[in-house]
Amino acid sequence: MKDRYRLFLGRKSVFYAFDTETNRFESLRTRDRTEARKFLHAKNEACRQPQMNVQLARVYLQHSDPAVATRRWQSVMEEIVQTKTGENRSRWEHIIRAKALDHIRSLVVLETKPPDLLKVLRSGGVSINVYLRRICNFALDMNWLPWPIIPKRQWPPVRYKPKRGITLEEHQRIAAREPNEETRLLRNSVALGRIPVRHRQSPGRGHRLE
Repeated sequence: MKDRYRLFLGRKSVFYAFDTETNRFESLRTRDRTEARKFLHAKNEACRQPQMNVQLARVYLQHSDPAVATRRWQSVMEEIVQTKTGENRSRWEHIIRAKALDHIRSLVVLETKPPDLLKVLRSGGVSINVYLRRICNFALDMNWLPWPIIPKRQWPPVRYKPKRGITLEEHQRIAAREPNEETRLLRNSVALGRIPVRHRQSPGRGHRLE
């Protein structure tokens, strides 16, 4: 396993650690080579331990599921769809085609990192936030993940848009698109004040009258 950090001597004889993943330098705040090597070794060991944990998890999981090392998120989403029926299945089929999920489709589940999921969350809306949680929980329940990628408390909160009732003008525009006679008569009655009706928009299910 290659070391992530390398030692460099910078200006004023100060030693730096070069991160081979981010291509950035970090000062070790020392001019002593022996001390700098100790700091560098500690940084590499800190990175190596999580990687070793992932390697061990992969070995154990492969005994029960040989495909765990190559399973990608697209396969996880397709498996979820297979467990659904009716309208719920149609909803999932629509969700997994969302563009926001393109970033993780081809990623191996075991190799996915928190920034990968956060990128999906930033590019999606409320639905992506809700369904991505369900996708990750499904992978956990199926033992395709050894532990959560993002801890439960670190998930961004779901923030729904504020709801409001529609105005008479908005109702008239909606009703104008309805060709049936009953709706036309109702629209005229409302416009003339004969029927006091309060209108409310139901999210995701069109408009209804109360």
